[in-house]
Amino acid sequence: MARNPIQFQAGLSLPAFLEQYGTEAQCQAALFRHRWPRGFVCPDCGNTTGCRLSRGLYQCHRCHHQTSLTAGTIFHATHLPLTTWFLAIYLLTQRKSGISALQLSRELGVSYNTAWKLKHKLLQVMHERNQGEKLSGRIELDDAYLGGERPGKRGRGAEHKFPFLAAVQTDAEGHPLRVQLRRVSGFTLTEIRRYAQQAIVPGSQVISDGLGCFRAFDTPLYVHDCHITGGGRASVENPEFNWVNTLLGNVKNAITGTYHAIRGQHAPRYLAEFEYRFNRRYDLKAMIPR
Repeated sequence: MARNPIQFQAGLSLPAFLEQYGTEAQCQAALFRHRWPRGFVCPDCGNTTGCRLSRGLYQCHRCHHQTSLTAGTIFHATHLPLTTWFLAIYLLTQRKSGISALQLSRELGVSYNTAWKLKHKLLQVMHERNQGEKLSGRIELDDAYLGGERPGKRGRGAEHKFPFLAAVQTDAEGHPLRVQLRRVSGFTLTEIRRYAQQAIVPGSQVISDGLGCFRAFDTPLYVHDCHITGGGRASVENPEFNWVNTLLGNVKNAITGTYHAIRGQHAPRYLAEFEYRFNRRYDLKAMIPR
């Protein structure tokens, strides 16, 4: 059987990463190119001429405003070297199932609290980048819950479970193109309508099960293909939900296999991490510049 070229792509090896971002000067140069691809631009007046001072600040020739290379970025006011930040970005983007804050602290040689804060700053960036993206065309949609096993009520309505939506956009051959993993407050008509307006392009074909909240797609804006699946194995094996069921299995295995526990307020970031990596899986080498 032929190998999947996306799954077996070379990616960015650790030696190649260190060759490009192994020193503080290399990381600073990469950040400068990303922030000012056409050269320095004053964030205060927009002037394009300036100079670098001995303290590492950049000063505008027109208004004399001074700014640092990291001002206005996630690296602002950090006490960590950029090499540590870039290595953390590498570890988060090149691994299929993610990395825990504890393991990240060991890899970077920093404390657990430092690794946790660094990781969540990066996950927040992924989350914000994902929010502006919409799915279109044929979309498989399903409801799911995230959270560990605890005593008490099970399933929908359990206090320790966090509801979220999983959606997969497929091409004409049925292959997955992009995914969405979005935390919702609950599976209500109002909440799903809000999600639809923010995340689904009008005219899309939305395939869902018979959960009542998915009636939000029963409007002229969408083509809603509703399947009453019931429960048990039959619902999981329905071919119309092949990719969304596969996605949910991969997400839950990745999260439960990487993290000891997650809290509800952080769930959107953990979901965003998986979504971000999946939607940019076609070119792993470009993940760090992105």
